Amino acid sequence: MSVRPTWPYARVLAHRGGGTLAPENTIAAIEVGRAHGFRAVEFDTRLTRDDVPVLIHDATLGRTTSGSGPVAARTAAELARLDAGGWYAPRFAGTPVPTLADAIAHCRAHGIWPNVEIKRVRGDEERVGEVVARALAGLYRDVLRVNGDRADNVDPRAPLLSSFSRAALVGARRGAPGLPRGWLVKAVPPDWREEVAALGCVSLHADHETLTPAQARAIKDAGCWLFCYTVDDPVRARAILDWGVDAFCTDRIDVIGPHFA
Repeated sequence: MSVRPTWPYARVLAHRGGGTLAPENTIAAIEVGRAHGFRAVEFDTRLTRDDVPVLIHDATLGRTTSGSGPVAARTAAELARLDAGGWYAPRFAGTPVPTLADAIAHCRAHGIWPNVEIKRVRGDEERVGEVVARALAGLYRDVLRVNGDRADNVDPRAPLLSSFSRAALVGARRGAPGLPRGWLVKAVPPDWREEVAALGCVSLHADHETLTPAQARAIKDAGCWLFCYTVDDPVRARAILDWGVDAFCTDRIDVIGPHFA
């Protein structure tokens, strides 16, 4: 059994800022999460045409904004003119697509810790990971540490970068080696231990629906932090915590509170 420091972050995160109670990946959503007591959030980021990281999940604009077409075809200024809240409810109409810089400024002003997921961009993932990590490192330059991506040297004020893309994590490591990283998987692969080590990640992030108690035990016995997404049932949340899962995100911030764990 390998011994690793205790998970240093909040144990329950509001998914995409405000779960199902707000338009995802907006500052308005982060505020809804904050109103429910959450001081830790997960959100998604990808790059605009002019290489500005913005908060949005999909590669295209149609589902969550008043625009259409690829996110990567628009500049940050063009995205700022879109409505990213009206699709959810009239009271959120006019909510903008936030830049990563604006979202982080809001989080830091209110003591909110973020897990920032770098979305996949086919054929350009390594560069995207590097650009996002450099931008994030600039926003946290006051808390960055040499070797801050090591579990025994993590500053709990620094964000955790995560991605399904190995290439994006390689780029992120090159762009900001002081930021800790987590590898996202749908199901835990047989070679997870080798992959986590090769990527220099402090944590493995798995879909709770595919995770088994034996896998959780093996991951924890190996000294790796274990995070799960997206857990909306309190009974299931309690079960995976009992397996040793360190933390999880939830859409049901109205049912599973920030202090549930």
